[in-house]
Amino acid sequence: MQRAVMKKGNSTPRVSKAVITATYKENFAYRNQMAVSIFVQPIYFLVHYFIWQAIFQTRDQVSGFTFDQMLLYFAVSSLVEFMNWDSSGNKLQRLIQTGQLITFQLRPVSHIYFSFCEKIGQRILAFLVEILPVMCFYILFGIRLIPAKPVWAVISLLLSFVLSFLIRYTIGIFAFWFVKTDGVSRAVLLLTNICSGAFLPLNLYPQGFQKFLFYLPFQFVSYVPVRVFIGHYELAGITMTIPQIVFLQAVMVGVMFLVNRALWYLGIKRFAGVGA
Repeated sequence: MQRAVMKKGNSTPRVSKAVITATYKENFAYRNQMAVSIFVQPIYFLVHYFIWQAIFQTRDQVSGFTFDQMLLYFAVSSLVEFMNWDSSGNKLQRLIQTGQLITFQLRPVSHIYFSFCEKIGQRILAFLVEILPVMCFYILFGIRLIPAKPVWAVISLLLSFVLSFLIRYTIGIFAFWFVKTDGVSRAVLLLTNICSGAFLPLNLYPQGFQKFLFYLPFQFVSYVPVRVFIGHYELAGITMTIPQIVFLQAVMVGVMFLVNRALWYLGIKRFAGVGA
């Protein structure tokens, strides 16, 4: 038994490297789908530019943002969205529907670890195909993509990367009960975009709604890493230092992981492997 465990542990790094490499190569064959973002995102950003330019003609600040800071917010927010995207929840749903998830129970790594490695491989390619070209556009446009506190910004971005994966993977786990989670997935995706700050900075919402958003995990996906990048955090009248909000973000990642594992444990007990 001990030898088997040691062998499994020793194989984990090799398996993760293989999964990341295979996912990168697989998605490279369809890189043109990612490249569409090179054209779409600049147009989307220009729409925001003209809207906020008109708003700032009559005022110097909006909820503490200057015009340049607002543009920086949307630029960084879009890059965070590119970095965090994954389809782990949809893939898990299909495996549960077909019963093929049972094959992962015999593999040397857990399915959540396998899916996370897939996301890493996919996002490495996205960094080269999507993120870098869009970053170049922002820089040429005059956006200064320099974090106020680089170390904390990197930590916050990594935590956001993990948290977004856990949220999407948790949605997939609900397929143990609902079989099809397409409706749940779309609803949660819309809720995430609204409540994470992807559409608008959260401190532009009514004060009462901000207090509600403060206790949800979604702000830590987009709003928090962007505010850490800018260099100051404020929501619902609550101001925190960068180390404090990053620590709170790490706590939320831990809480979300525990919720994910608890739901997985309950769901896998229901799994009958139908169709396997």
